Amino acid sequence: MLRIYTRTEDKLVPFDAEKSTGLPIWLDLISPNDEDVSRVEGLLGVDVPSRAEMEEIELSARLYTEAGATFMTLTGLANLDTEAPIKTPITFILKGNTLVTVRYAEPKPFLAYTNRAQKPNGSPHCSGEEVMLGLIEAMIDRTADALERLGNETDALSRSVFKTAQAKTKASTKTHDLENVISLIGLKAELLTMIQESLVSVSRLVAYYAATEDTSDNKESKHLVRLIQRDATSLGEHARALSARLGFLLDATLGAINLEQNQIIKIFSVAAVVFLPPTLVASIYGMNYDFMPELHWNFGYPFALGLMVLSAAVPFLYFKRKGWL
Repeated sequence: MLRIYTRTEDKLVPFDAEKSTGLPIWLDLISPNDEDVSRVEGLLGVDVPSRAEMEEIELSARLYTEAGATFMTLTGLANLDTEAPIKTPITFILKGNTLVTVRYAEPKPFLAYTNRAQKPNGSPHCSGEEVMLGLIEAMIDRTADALERLGNETDALSRSVFKTAQAKTKASTKTHDLENVISLIGLKAELLTMIQESLVSVSRLVAYYAATEDTSDNKESKHLVRLIQRDATSLGEHARALSARLGFLLDATLGAINLEQNQIIKIFSVAAVVFLPPTLVASIYGMNYDFMPELHWNFGYPFALGLMVLSAAVPFLYFKRKGWL
């Protein structure tokens, strides 16, 4: 799919080849076919990278200049509101005042920016450079929202971990709840890793663009570049703090599970010690000796039973007093 936009009456509008004489400001390739790619290449005289080329992680394959155009690829995020967020490469090709974006997903920042830019006096869109910076800023805002949500969910997980650990419930139920918490922590950590990777790619892209493009004549663009760099850096630090916190919660959860398992093992150990003396008494009186006075004693059987109960009760009361039970 190919969407083409130009600027008319201070807003972004779909490009009409019959009415427009100049080049469009923004060509948006979404999961393009060969026809769409050939049209863009013929219009701007550039080679649009394939999806395999966009997914390469080498810095030289993501940030380079060719045929008078600047090619910049970052790792974007999509489906952040769902349980299955994905990473997707997004390429920005800037040649003159025209921007080409190549993507294989529909991140919400693109829709949000397009809707704002199509309103009068909306987001900056006087050139392809401003469109690119506006899109990246929208992606940063979206990432910040995701981090804020992750922080709130981490708070809830923290309360759940320590509340479950202190709850007076069955050990098996408590362990099951903590195992569910581990699964949630894993999902949050995976999303956080995606966010960190995306922020790193944004920082690299903006730094490369600031180093290669002369934006001194456009103070607003220059200010926006510095703002994006600062936001990406601060969000990266926040993401690292959240990652450390999730690591602490994972350790705390595993520790709570170990404590519950140790409690179960301790019960079995105490039970074995409690029943050891009566087992010894029963073993003695279960032997087939010719000479055993208690066998011919009327109170021998009750005496043996009472001795077994007493030998079990004494350790039980001792452990109870020590708080081991």
